[in-house]
Amino acid sequence: MSDSADGTDDVKDTEEADGHPGVPGPPAFRTAVEALRGTRLRPQVEVEPTPAPQRLAPYAYALEAVVVDGEQELADGRLVLLHDPAGHEAWRGTFRLVTLVRAELEPEMAADPLLPEVCWSWLTGALGARGLGYGEPSGTITRAGSHYFGGLAERPAASQIEIRASWTPREGLGGVPDTAAHLAAWCDLLAQVAGLPPAGPGDASVVTLPQRRGPQSR
Repeated sequence: MSDSADGTDDVKDTEEADGHPGVPGPPAFRTAVEALRGTRLRPQVEVEPTPAPQRLAPYAYALEAVVVDGEQELADGRLVLLHDPAGHEAWRGTFRLVTLVRAELEPEMAADPLLPEVCWSWLTGALGARGLGYGEPSGTITRAGSHYFGGLAERPAASQIEIRASWTPREGLGGVPDTAAHLAAWCDLLAQVAGLPPAGPGDASVVTLPQRRGPQSR
């Protein structure tokens, strides 16, 4: 299991994970997973299970998502639910959520010096907007640019934003966090990064990025 408390190692490890069939585990974990499976989301966000990591916690369940507009992919990401019934000192709880979100940006938007702070505020704001309690948030915001030369010179320059983060969801009755609400908040974050309009009138003040070409191939 990773001993990292900043969330960065957790997210990197999820990209090298092997899957396991079924959802074994104690009742609290199975309840949390079933809530994830039963969450209704906005139609532009396509979510499906993906192989979960084996070495971060005794029990794990993972989802991947793509934000689509017609045939265009605007953003993609992965959300991993970790559970250690014995608790984890760095988490300060028995559950942990780990995420990776990526989207391509227009170069001028990527050059905004405040972009990392804005993207982090989208994560915390998405959780806060749904009234979710959480602790020990940590992560990184990375932006990268690609310029093409030679045989690829006709391609326009591309810029990408990447959000890696983790947080401890507050546990409710039976020691189970409201994973359905956390998933919905995560999808709100994906939609914002993708540049989609707010899903409801309560989110009308949310600032979104302009629509972009689509995420880098995975």
